[in-house]
Amino acid sequence: MKTEKFPTSNQVIQDNLDYTLFSWSKQKGISPLAIERGEGVYLYDCDGNRIIDFSSGLMNVNIGHGNQRVTDAVVRQMQQVAYVTPSCVTQVRGELGKKLAEICPGDLNKAFFTLCGATSIENAIKLARLFTGRHKILSRYQSYHGSSSAAMSASGDPRKLPVDSQQAPNFVHFDLPIAYRWEYGAESHLREAISSLERIIAYEAPGNIAAILLEGESGSSGCLKYPEGYLRAVRALCDQHGILLIIDEVMSGFGRTGKWFGFEHHGIVPDMICMAKGLTCGYLPFGCLMVSDRVAAKFDDVVMAIGLTYSAHPVACAAALETIKIYEDDGLIENAAAMGAYMDSRIEALKALHPSIGDWRNTGLLGCLELVKNRHTKEPMAPFNAKPDEMVVMKKVAARLRELGLYTFVRWSYIFIAPPLIITREQIDEGLAIISEALKIADAAVTE
Repeated sequence: MKTEKFPTSNQVIQDNLDYTLFSWSKQKGISPLAIERGEGVYLYDCDGNRIIDFSSGLMNVNIGHGNQRVTDAVVRQMQQVAYVTPSCVTQVRGELGKKLAEICPGDLNKAFFTLCGATSIENAIKLARLFTGRHKILSRYQSYHGSSSAAMSASGDPRKLPVDSQQAPNFVHFDLPIAYRWEYGAESHLREAISSLERIIAYEAPGNIAAILLEGESGSSGCLKYPEGYLRAVRALCDQHGILLIIDEVMSGFGRTGKWFGFEHHGIVPDMICMAKGLTCGYLPFGCLMVSDRVAAKFDDVVMAIGLTYSAHPVACAAALETIKIYEDDGLIENAAAMGAYMDSRIEALKALHPSIGDWRNTGLLGCLELVKNRHTKEPMAPFNAKPDEMVVMKKVAARLRELGLYTFVRWSYIFIAPPLIITREQIDEGLAIISEALKIADAAVTE
């Protein structure tokens, strides 16, 4: 009898290098992980090595890997009907919309189902322009909203710079001072952030501005914190000028911050919420644009000129509905808050050991370490939009993390820590022990 022969990591990697393209990367000289399976907070490569996933994939696998309850829900739906056009309806579509209305605050009761985060952003922008009759969208430098045309143009992320000439029009960016490097006190930090935005609104003319787009909590830009009271002040400015407030919860939504949505930490209710990632935790591609009753009512007798072939895909709806049930049944949002507090305490202990840790910014389980060369000057270990030769130390740190069996997102001077919401104290300790070992490389580069 023949025994089944599984491919090695090298075989799998070579096929991928030969026949596929990789996002945000030069195509030569890369060495991706070849993953065979996932279970809980762990990934297993094709050679049988176990890797602790400390960034939940791309901050999306909130319920952990390999949860077969989602698999079962998907199979059940596919056995009934795998696809209908968006003009048809299914039971699961209605149930999911009703459930999302239940967990969203205020009058955010209408769901338009999309395919991913970028398509949620794209359609929010279109809907804001259709609703207001205005054309400009304001958004923050040092933000990321997706890689499609309008979503990338709305982003303030340097990944858009190579295609700068292809930007969509009528996007205006504003800056927020970074709290870690603001030297004049919290009160003046808030005052300067709001005054700056007020000036931009005046310069661009309020009557031209359809929406302000912000993340519920900052993600891949470095988990940068809003000044206390900032989102409440933005909400008031929007109300004053008839501007819609769109909150991007693609990364910070669905328990990641210890609440259903990141904006709930700031005491506001937006006009639209963009969702994806944690909605299905990556088990299937899916997104949603949640819209207030006030905005939705505009289109009761006017054509809502947006649409997608795979909008409200029944199989993806089934995955989302089961995922939300898992959050509730397993108490994952509460666990995210509790484990986030534990993570904070453990990072404080690491700070005493590692002079390279300049700052730790975290909400729930959406956090990152910022490494510095000098705690007094706060010079980052790698600058914003660092060139390859400026990433020497951070690349060594990232390589050591991988060598020791930890997967996470390392960018510029940041090490992101955003594990699945199912994580335990013991698993946090396991991951932080690996990070602590890798930080010895950064400590050696400290100049103080």
